[in-house]
Parts: sequence; C-alpha cells; structure tokens
Amino acid sequence: MKKRVGFIGLGIMGMPMTRNLLKAGFQVTAFDLNQEAVKTIAAEGATPAASGKEVAENSNVVITMLPKGVHVRAAIFGPNGVMEGANKDTVIVDMSSVLPTESKQLSLDAKKHGVSFLDAPVSGGEPGAIDGTLAIMVGGPSAEFENVKPILKAMGREVILVGDSSCGSTAKLANQIIVNLNIAAVSEAVTLATKAGIDVEKMYQAIRGGLAGSAVLDAKVPMMLDRNFVAGGRVDINLKDITNVMNTAHELHVPLPLSSQLLEIFHSLASDGKEALDHASIVQHYEKIANVTVKREEVE
Repeated sequence: MKKRVGFIGLGIMGMPMTRNLLKAGFQVTAFDLNQEAVKTIAAEGATPAASGKEVAENSNVVITMLPKGVHVRAAIFGPNGVMEGANKDTVIVDMSSVLPTESKQLSLDAKKHGVSFLDAPVSGGEPGAIDGTLAIMVGGPSAEFENVKPILKAMGREVILVGDSSCGSTAKLANQIIVNLNIAAVSEAVTLATKAGIDVEKMYQAIRGGLAGSAVLDAKVPMMLDRNFVAGGRVDINLKDITNVMNTAHELHVPLPLSSQLLEIFHSLASDGKEALDHASIVQHYEKIANVTVKREEVE
C-alpha cells in the first residue's frame, strides 16, 4: 500500500511536483494559501485541505515547498500547522531552499515533538519539476530517507542522501553558486562575442562540444538568443538563494568573492524590475553595461 502524501506549497515548483506524485499513484492531500491552486490540483485528483493540520491528519509524509524558511516554520509550527495534526509516525520533508541553520533548527524542533524531519531541496527549476527529473539532495537520518525515497523518486531523477540534517540545504547552496556563476560566465562570453561582431549562435555550436559545454550553456544560450526570459528559475528566488549563500559563508568565515559579485548583479536586476524573469536575464546586466544586445543573426 502506497504512503499517503501531503503537499504544502502549490507554486511554480510545487504544483508540477504534486502532479507527478498523483501520476505515480500516491494519494495526495494538498494545501496552499492560494485557494485557486488548491482547486486546480483537487480537480486533478488531489484531496483539498484547509490547513497544514488537516494535511498532516491525512498523510504519513508531509512535503513543504515554500519560498523562505519563515514560511516553512509557520506552515509546520504555526496555528493550524502540520505539527497540530502530526503523530510519531509522521515524516516531514522540506523541499524548500532555506538556510542550513534553519533546516537544522526545524529538525531539532520537530524532534522535540517526536516527528522526523528531512531537508530535501531540489535543482532543475520548473522544467525539472514538470518532467519529474529534479536533482534532490537530502539531509537527515538514513532510515527516514529510505522510507521516503520512493516518494522523492516520483519527482526526481537523482535522489541522493548527502549527509545529516542540514546537509541537503548546504548542498543546494553549493549548487546555486555553480549554476548562477555559470550563467554569469556564459553571459560575459556571449556579450563579448556580440560586441566583437561574431555570430553568437555559431560560436555556441562551436564550443558546446568542448570543455565549455554544460547543461547551463545548453539551457540558457538559446533563451538569451531568443530573448526568452520567461522564468524557470526566477531572479528573486535566486537572489534569495545567493543571499543565503553569502550569509552562510560569512558565518563560516569563508570568503566567496565571485558569489558576492553575483549577489550585486541580482540586486541590480531586481532594482531594474526584473525580479520575475528567468536568471538567464543575468545577460541583460552585461548587455546594459556593454551597450549591446545578444540575439540571433537575422536571416535575409
């Protein structure tokens, strides 16, 4: 018999993740402050809930996918939250991107209530959430991980236990450094190429099979060339993640000069009204200071 799964947070990531759980045959009880989102997923087979408490009362495993740590804490420990409906067999899996210190404290507080807690942030953006190909990095006890692994596999391709509590959240910060600095490097390269007057698409085809090739290169250069900045990974979400990176680095006395510059680029984009755009729009920061526009060559 498959476990009953609760899902809290039906946003750009949570909605498709919930759909994949339903496709895998799990009984899903869903809640979001946005009642229209709840109605949408209920029409697709989920059981609607009016609170986190109700989600927990109807689930063995409760997943949270929310914007910030403060929202996760409110959903779990706030009035009518998960903890009011949880029992000793409940496992909470937070798939949000939050500070490692927040994950650690959430785990400790859940343990005081006799409830298991895993941090399991994801990488892959909206496309990965839709396709069920997310990379999921998990922190917490191995027994609880094995218990929920079949659920996570319904949403992700790579599901790895990284270490103890908060290790998943730390791995996500490392992931965000690599992804976003890679986008920034690509942005610098295509801006230089555009300023030099060469065909960026041909350059991209020439280098993508070499050492410069990457998933980021293949995902973001076509977006830049098409001027398609519809968000898969929003600027404001990545701004939050890189802020978390720098806060964690400062606590650990780890200097991250490239990430600190990246944070300033994200603040620049946000101040320019680009918060809701995809992080491929990092290229627009470079375009602005170089006075060029990266785009496909016009075919005559």
